[in-house]
Amino acid sequence: MCGIIGIMANRVVSQEIYDGLTVLQHRGQDSAGIMTYEDCFHLKKGNGLVRDVFHTKNMIRLRGSVGIGHVRYPTAGSNDAAEAQPFYVNSPFGLAMIHNGNLTNYDELKEEVLKVDLRHLNTKSDSELLLNIFARALREVESSMLTPEHIFKAMEGVFRRLKGSYSVIGIIADYGMIAFRDPYGIRPLCLGKRENGEIIPEYIISSESVAVDTLGYKLIGDIQPGEAVFIDMKRNLFRKQVVKSNWAPCIFEHVYLARPDSILDDVSVYKARMRMGVRLARKIKEANLQIDVVVPVPDSSRSAALSLASELGINYREGLVKNRYIGRTFIMPGQEIRRKSIKYKLNPIKLELNNRNVLLVDDSIVRGNTSKKIVEMVRQAGAKNVYFASCAPPLINPCLYGVDMPSKRDFVANDLNTEEICRVIGADRLFYQDIEDLLESAQKGNPRITGFCYACMGGKYPTGDITKEMLEKAELSRGDGQNIERLMETGDEMKEDQLSLL
Repeated sequence: MCGIIGIMANRVVSQEIYDGLTVLQHRGQDSAGIMTYEDCFHLKKGNGLVRDVFHTKNMIRLRGSVGIGHVRYPTAGSNDAAEAQPFYVNSPFGLAMIHNGNLTNYDELKEEVLKVDLRHLNTKSDSELLLNIFARALREVESSMLTPEHIFKAMEGVFRRLKGSYSVIGIIADYGMIAFRDPYGIRPLCLGKRENGEIIPEYIISSESVAVDTLGYKLIGDIQPGEAVFIDMKRNLFRKQVVKSNWAPCIFEHVYLARPDSILDDVSVYKARMRMGVRLARKIKEANLQIDVVVPVPDSSRSAALSLASELGINYREGLVKNRYIGRTFIMPGQEIRRKSIKYKLNPIKLELNNRNVLLVDDSIVRGNTSKKIVEMVRQAGAKNVYFASCAPPLINPCLYGVDMPSKRDFVANDLNTEEICRVIGADRLFYQDIEDLLESAQKGNPRITGFCYACMGGKYPTGDITKEMLEKAELSRGDGQNIERLMETGDEMKEDQLSLL
């Protein structure tokens, strides 16, 4: 998961891109980068938050009315600043590119790029590899002057070679901006326009519509799965459905990743989460529990918790206060950092919890560490009983499409049933959303979406190329013994067969 943004305006765009990246900061805290174009490329990137990477002297040097920006969180690869995006190559024409997603045929493509295309790679990033694939496709057009038809023709070759998930924005020097999205639309990408009475319009392309709104553009809609968009230097917009779409956007975007004020594929994230809460409430009703108060785990579960409380007819209260200067623990690199951050991330309001039966509502349960700590915190604040509800079904499979959940050993639900997980996190009752209810909650916003990617929740990998060997490689490359740490933390007696898996 990363955040990407591209802007073509009638003025210097570096400040707008900076502002847009701060709006998309929730999609990545590891590194940030901006590249602009004015006769030549101007680049600044590095590790850290947007506010830490860019300073006044950097912004002054980022000249030009065309630019792209990226925020990254660590998935595959290293934390080396060299892997921060954007990437660029000088030939053909001069190309710069940013990418959100993960190429599942990276090894195969790397071999082709090095030995057949005869191109050099400076990093292990699949985004740099993707850039070189695009460069080769443009080279094969065999034209000294590019037209939209040439670019779309080149995109046919790009789509043929790439597998996996990819939402991409790029700059072609002196020609314009290109953007495209994989045939499944796994990662989001939207398009906006601003006119302000000017003759030449301005355009923005972004991972989420919240950046479009915040910067004063009007949302046109989403770049469709399998579609390519080209905007030339005169701000003429060209669109083409290059390959057939096969809808499978990531359902976890609606559960957790995206901001609630975003619209993805014509689906309001806020409304989808509200519907998740209603459906989850109907399941909890059947348990016939005495619940005094519904408390969300801030921030992503608030919308669902509010509608859940309303459906149950129970008071909704903000019983946990979030420290806004602590990042999202889910996307922090390393188990030890995540565990320590949880302690400082939330603080209970005892007046809302003391001597009450509390229903905690969270977006999901991944490793179980956060859930366990929160339950302990609420008990220490005086709660009589602590019930826990997850807006997502159990997460059990690795994501190979760009979300850092790669190892099956990381998931608390991998070998434990609901009752066992309930004991692990220390709750009195645990409720998971049913997968059918989750998918319907999002699909109701746009019935044209024929399916979602929910491989991490037990569904199929939509691209059809994920093999057992690929999953095993993911286990070896990204599994880090975190499950052992979790077992030590819980102190719970686990099954002998689970221990044997470690």
